[in-house]
Amino acid sequence: MQFNEVLSALPEINHLAAIELFDGDTLIARIDNKPGSAGSVRVYHALAQEFEVINTAAAAKGLILYAEHTADAIAFPGKHPNIDRLLSVEENQQWTVKLIPLEQA
Repeated sequence: MQFNEVLSALPEINHLAAIELFDGDTLIARIDNKPGSAGSVRVYHALAQEFEVINTAAAAKGLILYAEHTADAIAFPGKHPNIDRLLSVEENQQWTVKLIPLEQA
């Protein structure tokens, strides 16, 4: 499946302004729900719903969801930072996910 097909099967994110990822108390990333990153918000939201955290299992699933973009991220590090982040998840590492609703943005 292509990324656009994958996205159409994921839960809606119209209620979200952003997703934040934390390593302990440290904010490691904020992904805003805006053009250019809304697809990543949708992927990370789906991963949070399924796994509750971003760990190696969630990262592996995320790399599948990103479809053709995963190979591009591997070939061109830095081009897709939200995929690069999933590629960097190490064994026993776990990030908490905070959903930022529109009304809190």
